[in-house]
Amino acid sequence: QVLLVESGGGWAQAGGSLRLSCAASGGTFSSYDMGWFRQAPGKEREFVSRISKRGGSIYSADSVKGRFTISRDNAKNTVYLQMNSLKPDDTAVYYCAARSGVVITTQPADYTYWGQGTQVTVSS
Repeated sequence: QVLLVESGGGWAQAGGSLRLSCAASGGTFSSYDMGWFRQAPGKEREFVSRISKRGGSIYSADSVKGRFTISRDNAKNTVYLQMNSLKPDDTAVYYCAARSGVVITTQPADYTYWGQGTQVTVSS
């Protein structure tokens, strides 16, 4: 069982930055692909970005490319999401997730473990 705990959410003005962290425990962190997802009120959970087990492969949604950067530190069992040039449309609860497969996937159903989420609010 892997426990994921997100932190770093909060409020930002449009154009600002936030950095999310997700600390993992209870498993071998480097065995898991890690992903970030988000869910706005009344909307489905959507893929943001994912990073492979050793960090060599990254894939991000078009909506965040050039603005958000995912990274991981396997020594610290932590994955990060650096969010720059924030927009009001980025307002959502952000979740980190883990999966042990090798296929690149953007589907929430393919991820096994989930954090409880952290709220990000961007005002215009």
